[in-house]
Amino acid sequence: MPPADTKASTGTHRVDASASISTNPNPSGPEPGSEPQPDAATDTAAGRMSPGHPGYLRMRLALFTAGLATFALLYSTQALLPAISDDLRVQADQASWSVSAATFGLALTVVPLSALSERFGRRAMMTASLTVAVALALLVPFAPNLGWLIALRAVQGAALAGIPASAMAYLSEEVHPKALVGAIGLFVAGNSVGGMSGRILTGWVADAWDWRAALAAVGAMALLCAVAFRLLLPKARHFTPAAVSPRALGRTLAGHLSDPLMCRLYAIGALFMTVFGGVYTVIGYRLVAQPFGLSQSLVGSIFLIYLVGTVSSAGTGKLVGRLGRRGALYVAATTTAAGLLLSLLNSIAAVLAGLVLITAGFFAGHAAASSAVSRTAKTGRAQAAALYQASYYIGSSVGGALGALAFHAAGWGGTVAIGLIAVGGVAAITLYATRKAKAERRAEAARRELCGVPA
Repeated sequence: MPPADTKASTGTHRVDASASISTNPNPSGPEPGSEPQPDAATDTAAGRMSPGHPGYLRMRLALFTAGLATFALLYSTQALLPAISDDLRVQADQASWSVSAATFGLALTVVPLSALSERFGRRAMMTASLTVAVALALLVPFAPNLGWLIALRAVQGAALAGIPASAMAYLSEEVHPKALVGAIGLFVAGNSVGGMSGRILTGWVADAWDWRAALAAVGAMALLCAVAFRLLLPKARHFTPAAVSPRALGRTLAGHLSDPLMCRLYAIGALFMTVFGGVYTVIGYRLVAQPFGLSQSLVGSIFLIYLVGTVSSAGTGKLVGRLGRRGALYVAATTTAAGLLLSLLNSIAAVLAGLVLITAGFFAGHAAASSAVSRTAKTGRAQAAALYQASYYIGSSVGGALGALAFHAAGWGGTVAIGLIAVGGVAAITLYATRKAKAERRAEAARRELCGVPA
């Protein structure tokens, strides 16, 4: 989730100072009186944290716990949907809104909260977001009906948006550029571990007690993470509050949304997440039913397959280097489609293999598209990334809702059909971009030939 900001987004220097992690490493000035005393472990020029600095390890652990809590809470009901359906006597398409509402809430608020963090500070925004989200997590298990459960989850998702909106900006401001990749890596690892462990924890606790106890367990885990986060995270020394200009922000967002390439990347992220959200929202219903008949704990353990995504996303850079961005997207779409088709077989081995391919393809496609957003945006990079996140989570919400609706109407085959349509959309967009690039190259070659310029 690249955090990069630019001056164009708010009209202030502060936004520019927290710009691209990789392309704008120049440090901003610290708040008056807050400059740390130089020591052997502190960069004497910038005063930013690096390995060996007394606050560096604390910062990494703090953001790991924040990432873990965020994704454990965001998808806490996903592995529990069959149990929620049974207890509340609702269909899969209705219960799925307990997941979609949270991701939709996050999608709606990630852009405004990214702007508010410029005014109130990254640390304050993350603390407030975690506090509200954990408080709601302790209330969610007591939801008397599905309507209350969905409403609480929507507000919880909106609260969680303050964490991805602020964490990367905090890192870009407080960590020495040479140490930034490692710091970001641990935060992203927290996201992955949180998404996986939250689902596994809820599956096992629900099997022993019920889904309400499972959600309470995730809430308790998130509470511990929130306390650790607040105690561990060092105070910001390089943040300067900046006034937020809604007009300037609106111009930046409009600029990104009027860029055809950026819109294609946003659509690709949303379509990949439509597949992923639909598959993992519904897979529990398929696996607890015949011919599989798995327990809730085993269904929760299926999410260990997320580890495949960690490997897949890490290798995407090499794939893009060999095949180009569009080549990588073709491979990701093909892999995802193959997994969807394989999962149609009534064999647990085939279903698991299908999930592995779907997960690998999704993470590769997501990594290729999201990294391209940061490289493509020349101004307002934080807002470009926030718009990608918004479209990404809208895709998750739509995929979960449509996948569950299709499952209710036509079984697993219906969910697969929704996924194949979305993957087809990715392929169509990529094919259009490929043809457009070839036409532009031909036009450029013709222009050079006409002007007598060597190719």
